[in-house]
Amino acid sequence: MARIHDLIRQVANQSPDLARDLQREVDVLSERRAFGLNFERHTPEEVELPGRPVRRGDKVHVLPPRGSMPKAENSVMWVVESIDRSADEPIATIVPHASRQGQTDAASQTVPLTELVVVAEFRDPIYPGLVSTGKVERGGDKPYHSVINAENFHALEALLFTHRGRVDAIYIDPPYNTGARDWKYNNDYVESDDQYRHSKWLAFIERRLVLARELLNPHDSVLIVSIDEKEYARLGLLLEQTFPAARIQMITTVINATGVIRATEFARTNEFVYFVSQGSARISPEWTGSEEELLWNLLQRREDTSRRHGPIKRLDQFYPIYVDDKSGRIAHIGKSLPLEASRVDAPAIPGCTAVFPIRPDGTEMVWGVTPGTLKDLHDQGYVRVSASRGKYSIYYLTSGKVRDIAEGRAKVTGRRRDGSVTAVNTTGRPVMPTSSWDRPSHNAQSHGTKLLSRMIPDRRFPFPKSLYAVEDCLRFFVADKPNAVIVDFFSGSGTTAHAVFRLNKQDGGRRTSISVTNNEVGADEGAMLRGRGLRPGDPEWEERGICDYITKPRIRAAIIGRTPGGEPIVGDYKFADEFPMANGFSENVEFFTLTYETPLRVASNRDFNKIAPLLWLRAGSRGRRIEDISRGWDIADVYGVISDLDHSEAFVEAIAAASDVTHAFVITDEDRLFESMANKLPEHVEIVRLYDAYLRNFELEAGRVAR
Repeated sequence: MARIHDLIRQVANQSPDLARDLQREVDVLSERRAFGLNFERHTPEEVELPGRPVRRGDKVHVLPPRGSMPKAENSVMWVVESIDRSADEPIATIVPHASRQGQTDAASQTVPLTELVVVAEFRDPIYPGLVSTGKVERGGDKPYHSVINAENFHALEALLFTHRGRVDAIYIDPPYNTGARDWKYNNDYVESDDQYRHSKWLAFIERRLVLARELLNPHDSVLIVSIDEKEYARLGLLLEQTFPAARIQMITTVINATGVIRATEFARTNEFVYFVSQGSARISPEWTGSEEELLWNLLQRREDTSRRHGPIKRLDQFYPIYVDDKSGRIAHIGKSLPLEASRVDAPAIPGCTAVFPIRPDGTEMVWGVTPGTLKDLHDQGYVRVSASRGKYSIYYLTSGKVRDIAEGRAKVTGRRRDGSVTAVNTTGRPVMPTSSWDRPSHNAQSHGTKLLSRMIPDRRFPFPKSLYAVEDCLRFFVADKPNAVIVDFFSGSGTTAHAVFRLNKQDGGRRTSISVTNNEVGADEGAMLRGRGLRPGDPEWEERGICDYITKPRIRAAIIGRTPGGEPIVGDYKFADEFPMANGFSENVEFFTLTYETPLRVASNRDFNKIAPLLWLRAGSRGRRIEDISRGWDIADVYGVISDLDHSEAFVEAIAAASDVTHAFVITDEDRLFESMANKLPEHVEIVRLYDAYLRNFELEAGRVAR
């Protein structure tokens, strides 16, 4: 090794950058394990940033001519030496990057600025911002889910600033490394015959798992990873090495009972799911045993003593229940009629039938509960209407059965189209789920592909997960965490966020999801777009990328209950909670695109509008976002920002008066001023110094990746 270090020192005299790259590789080799999973940690990946302005000193690729596929020379990295903006079309002078010398004979060349695309290596420090690209708001004061269009490695680095150690669950369905041309590595496809195929995949996954580990709450959290047989064994070893203190278990789950036919191989019916449990994370058991459907009671009292004009006067239990003649649902519950009033005098509602408790012989009876109680029961789904021969009967769950549901002796298993619950008595017991799953709800064709086609018709996405499979995986760990934070950084079509919506609806939770996906187009789609003379960065190209064309429309459709074309989504949700998809969900979501800022502009407070969403995310992504601090400071629902410490007294007073504020961001370069401010603010408020904490976070992470 001494000889190698001598040679590196000699190289450093000629090319310091190349010497540093060589030293990193030597350091990696020196740390190799004698036992366990050994693999090549390939040169960190690169990602092109179309749309990012080209600046002097940037690393760039030269774009291929429009209409042509990228070639080897388009992957050569250059550095922008200078930019001449005096001509009508700006021209850049570029030189080969030190680490790429030998890949081209050219010492330098001039290229139109529009023919260059900025490149970020994963060992480079990045300074991310977020730009909002839209939102859906149907959840009132609930916190917002986030969808981030970004390279997921860089998005994970950004989340380390906002959520380090605060994530309760991560669910990912990463590329399976099958050789299919549906994912990218290092700006090129990993071919099925690549001799480094497995180590490239491992290097790709490991870099992201290391960051994911930092996001998870070390005391109580879970990482869930879905995989097939191509890489499950290597993934298992990688998880053990990356999470040495965790409890790791792999289960098998049937996703297609009929099997996917593959030449010369067994038809594949299943996948594997790894559960990596940290700290006190525990699996919530399922109920099993004999179950009987909960019987509904007729709301009309039957006993002779319950006649309206009988000996026992129930003055508040004779009232009209208005049933909508089109939907068959209860539209309104009227007021009780005085004893002397005739039911024909009850107000009429157009399109509705007024139902009273009347025996077949015409005797007026009374309802089983008062109007106010019935309204409460109806709101909870404990009242239903039955129609027979043109007449309506009203049924309800009695107070004893409602109490059984509340105390666990009965459970709700779903909902009918009219909103009423289906429920069963249970005499069973809680049992742990097994390690082998064969559940109809996990069929990826029926509840993944077909479900997605209802939400975004005519838009194809390969192999979406079953919504209910992801829902079950998460429920085992977040059922008792109504405020859980759940991340998916391979979010694809957005199934994980959709599953969180369902979990929240089932128990009134306020869980939030963060979904990350890039905006690449599929191989076939890319060929079609290139044939039209388009390339990455063009608006027509970007609008067909996975985030803009699939993920965002699917999540929007799920919440509002309508397709991108504005039509109500056809069909019902199944299993744990049955209701029309057109009902949507009471949730809020905001869509973002990750940007790449310069540290100088950030430190000088010129990019606050890009950093503002990160501060809002760190404070819990709820309430108003502070986007303008031109007056020196501002306080929103749960956090405050101050940039002019001459206003520190007013800021501190306002923070102290706002009981819901949990974070304070202080923009200052002065240690003394920051310490003084920190001493004045309430102890329960987390104080973050800007932009020192922001810049240091990303510089440290880049240093760690470089190793």
